[in-house]
Amino acid sequence: MINNKNKDLHHSMLRIRMTEEAIADRYSENKMRCPTHLSIGQEAISVGVCCNLTKEDLVLSTHRAHAHYLAKGGNLKEMIAELYGKRTGCSKGMGGSMHLIDTSVGFMGSTAIVGNTIPVAVGLGLSMKLNKQDNISCVFFGDGAIEEGVFYESINFAVISKLPVLFICENNLYSVYSGLEVRQPKERKIHEMVRAMGIETDYGYGNDVGEVKDKVSRAKEKILNGKGPQFLEFNTYRWREHCGPNYDNHIGYRSEDEFLKWKEKDPLKEILADLLTNETQKIKEEIEEAFKFAEDSEFPDFDDFKAAFPLN
Repeated sequence: MINNKNKDLHHSMLRIRMTEEAIADRYSENKMRCPTHLSIGQEAISVGVCCNLTKEDLVLSTHRAHAHYLAKGGNLKEMIAELYGKRTGCSKGMGGSMHLIDTSVGFMGSTAIVGNTIPVAVGLGLSMKLNKQDNISCVFFGDGAIEEGVFYESINFAVISKLPVLFICENNLYSVYSGLEVRQPKERKIHEMVRAMGIETDYGYGNDVGEVKDKVSRAKEKILNGKGPQFLEFNTYRWREHCGPNYDNHIGYRSEDEFLKWKEKDPLKEILADLLTNETQKIKEEIEEAFKFAEDSEFPDFDDFKAAFPLN
């Protein structure tokens, strides 16, 4: 049965799942003007993290940003319009799926370059400290980003400066098509390796939204109490292909058996068993309205580009 204490979290997770399934179903229509990276199977981390954050707590994300954006309160209509390349999109139709932003709710952006937003989050944390703000900067990244040099530089500076930054590693076992076993020494744990840099770390099951919520709540409290930055690693699994709407278990980098075992651990499994038809219908109608808004919107014109990228 659904835990009523987490009902709002379950609703948010279901809304993200249904939105991304709708994106996958419509992607073959060739109306979305960008590559898209889906978070289906990973929803609990986004929701469990963002439910602890205020609008003034700032979030940065990765190329796989839909769930983070929506969990933080990003505008659904503007996100879908952005995928369609329309001027009503959250990046005015010029960024696509990997470049989402909604500063009105503290979602400061996502980029396609692996690890690229980590130092930006540290910079935001520095600004918060200098301005004596009682908020935190939070950055999402995958397990592949911990193999980028900028990750270590950012962690080191955040630790030395005791910045209010929460680092969230979504470990879905793969960096594109390369598993951890071919990228890291056997038995190496990411959170243990990062702890050696002087930052407090923790590890949790990323498909349990309640566990994620509780660990993030404790980490945020430590940050606000002056304990310095915190690093949390959550294990999870991406269901769909690295980039695109389909499944890719047949190409050889992971097995169908592994996929099915993780699918049994679906973070929405408990929710789907007790589904309320009227609730899902409301979400479905909201999603349909978002797609209609995107289709009815206009494409940006040359004046829009000139305004976004002035030449003088």
